[in-house]
Amino acid sequence: MTLSARGHEQAVILANWLSSRKLDALYSSPMKRVQETLVPFLKNGATEQVIKNDLREVDFGDWTGHGFEAVLEKFGARASDWLDHIERGAIVNGETGAEFRARIEPCVRDIVQRHAGKTIGIAAHGGVICMILSLVTGLPLSRISLFNIAYASVSQVVLHPHRVEFELVNFTPWRDLTR
Repeated sequence: MTLSARGHEQAVILANWLSSRKLDALYSSPMKRVQETLVPFLKNGATEQVIKNDLREVDFGDWTGHGFEAVLEKFGARASDWLDHIERGAIVNGETGAEFRARIEPCVRDIVQRHAGKTIGIAAHGGVICMILSLVTGLPLSRISLFNIAYASVSQVVLHPHRVEFELVNFTPWRDLTR
């Protein structure tokens, strides 16, 4: 699946917003829409990306390719409760919460350790962002549904030695874009 025309517009606005910030490192998912979203930002050459396969989106198993209505119809599950389903391992042939965490946590720990005290960008799909928020807050993955993670949004977290500070969660610089 590729970005829609609106997605490309959002990517340009996001790139313009990000261009005024300094990133010491940028890590990204190899997934197509993430890479397409990054194109306008990477054009300025200020930051090189490191693509990490472990930052790919959660495997939705049998739900893959189905919209919310189809998931309800075919599987009897509200797709809006996807974080709970992942956490419980309730998506047939999908990645369980434990498997997802076991993939994301060491990857994020390695990134943070490599760049201690630096500003790091991680570009990924919403599931990965939710898992990272779960890791830094200590909240179960299903509770992260309290945060809406929109396409091309920015969540900015500062890791202090004894606390976590949220500066932005789901900031959408494109929000005023005419629909």
